[in-house]
Amino acid sequence: MSDGSLILGIESSCDETAAAVVRDGRAVLSNVIASQHDLHRKFGGVVPEVASRAHIEKILPVIDEAIGGAGVSLDDVDAVAIGHRPGLIGSLLVGVAAAKTLAWSLGKPLIGIDHVKAHLYAGALDAEPIEYPALGLVVSGGHTSLYRVDSPHDMALLGHTIDDAVGEAYDKVAAILDIGFPGGPVVDKLAQTGDANSIRFPRTLLDADSLDFSYSGLKTAVLYHVRGKPTGRGKGATFERDASSLTDAEKADVCAAFQDAAIDVLITKAQRALQATGARSLLVGGGVSANSLLRRRLLELGEAQDLDVRLPKMAYCLDNAAMIAGLAHHRHAIGAQDDLSLAAMATTELK
Repeated sequence: MSDGSLILGIESSCDETAAAVVRDGRAVLSNVIASQHDLHRKFGGVVPEVASRAHIEKILPVIDEAIGGAGVSLDDVDAVAIGHRPGLIGSLLVGVAAAKTLAWSLGKPLIGIDHVKAHLYAGALDAEPIEYPALGLVVSGGHTSLYRVDSPHDMALLGHTIDDAVGEAYDKVAAILDIGFPGGPVVDKLAQTGDANSIRFPRTLLDADSLDFSYSGLKTAVLYHVRGKPTGRGKGATFERDASSLTDAEKADVCAAFQDAAIDVLITKAQRALQATGARSLLVGGGVSANSLLRRRLLELGEAQDLDVRLPKMAYCLDNAAMIAGLAHHRHAIGAQDDLSLAAMATTELK
């Protein structure tokens, strides 16, 4: 047995099959992720049925690799943690079934973890403990939200997207420009060679004190810039041109200008929330937390306001099981656990 709690985490909420072993909520002993990006690239987005089948194929090999990589045995594990919400229901069911089976067969506690909460804990992995209260910013393909975070399990929703999430907007812009999937890394890379000042895209800030987000207008502005105004509506709409009319340099300029606008909104909303809450720590999580401009702007904000900005290490930005296991340590420490009725849930219960 190891010293301290040893948690096996499992994550299958979307298109990454992941397992990890974490000691005492912070020391990551293994972190294995099987990505499905190649499977979904030809569709330009995640296909739920394809994702579910891939999870079935990968879940046991990934768990075996995580246990072996940590240098422990299943008997050494103190609890089995599973990200059971939110996400694609078929994908979640695969991970939940695997976690329940392991917990039951080993006689270990089962701990259900909210995937969104786990993203806000990612900055504590392989790092010093977080000082609470804090402001939490989740930026991913499905979520763009702000939270007041008083402890790892005590969060209050301050604002969220009313339409597209920021990561979803990145994917849609990449599709408009026909530059590949997933959109976040591709747009970020091209943006670094473009001129952000060449185009002025809108920054939707809503009301003066609003902490909600909206990226639908920005996405539409990019669409009209690239393809012109449509004739007709819905599936029958036709455009003046397509992305093939742009040079590589012009595509890079669109990426840079779009990214500048998207990140401006995130920074502005974070500043508003910091003023409203007085938080001295800023926790950031989700796939878009890997974005180079966002990371730089957040660190600048932290320096200007004397904030402890917790950006997750790159390995913990995307969906991963280390954040699931790390957060589960805090539930395990107080004796909290779930029974075999734990359900997979497509939506979060955070309010």
